[in-house]
Amino acid sequence: MGTDATASPAEKNRFSLAEHAFSAPNLEPALYIVSTPIGNLGDITVRALETLAASSVIACEDTRVTATLTQKFGLKTPLLPYHEHNADKQRPKILAELANGRAVALVSDAGTPLVSDPGFRLVRDVVAEGFKVIPIPGASAPLAGLVASGLPSDTVLFAGFLPQKGGPKTKRLEELAKTPATLIFFESPHRTAATLELMADVFGSNREAVVARELTKRFETFERGTLTELAQRFADQQVKGEIVILVGPPEEKPEAEASDLDELLKEALAEMPVSAAAKKVAKATGLERSEVYKRALDLKSGDG
Repeated sequence: MGTDATASPAEKNRFSLAEHAFSAPNLEPALYIVSTPIGNLGDITVRALETLAASSVIACEDTRVTATLTQKFGLKTPLLPYHEHNADKQRPKILAELANGRAVALVSDAGTPLVSDPGFRLVRDVVAEGFKVIPIPGASAPLAGLVASGLPSDTVLFAGFLPQKGGPKTKRLEELAKTPATLIFFESPHRTAATLELMADVFGSNREAVVARELTKRFETFERGTLTELAQRFADQQVKGEIVILVGPPEEKPEAEASDLDELLKEALAEMPVSAAAKKVAKATGLERSEVYKRALDLKSGDG
């Protein structure tokens, strides 16, 4: 079924750690969601190694990536490619393993499976068939970035990857703008600067944020500042590596009185079009842009 299907009985259920060989205990039949390191292989847990060693097969995104892990720790468990493009074909094989009373491990290329990947469909089908799902916790980029960010951690929203296109991307950020939580995003390196600039525009230039790069790896860095400061800092950089962007919660602002809103809008409308005026005042007051835009139209037409 995978790259190590020819392992002898003596080699199965075995793994090595710090040049010592260990035997893993047998597992009950279940789908095991196994977290793997996000960069530093030393972050693997003993429980994860035992689970991977004792499983009948390891379902993974890319067998080449997972093979680096299995070779490092002397694992002989067969690898089964399982990703978004072959899931419909491979899912029945995994369900058949479970039906035959075996344990199956699911891993991603790095970190905790199902975090910003489509593996939830497999879990849903496994549960629907009456099989157990057991999480094996470990490394997670969002949590690693959060605990070192210095941003509030009492309420957190993981937003994953943003849409790539401008319109949907802006809309998604607008939906999240007033969420009273620290927001966590994944981003590709070549879009980091543009995303920070857009966040500064939508969330407000002074919103506190952190860019975490290459977490747990040799060149791990944390860049801290306001969204505007970070956008400027990254504008001239050739960014490389895995990126996590964390944005602090919005400051609580007192609601503007109707008279104050009108005065602000009148001043803005004297200098710019309705849309730009509404955007500027909405950002200054913390009010919904749609409400401010409607009021701006009323003032512009003389209905105010």
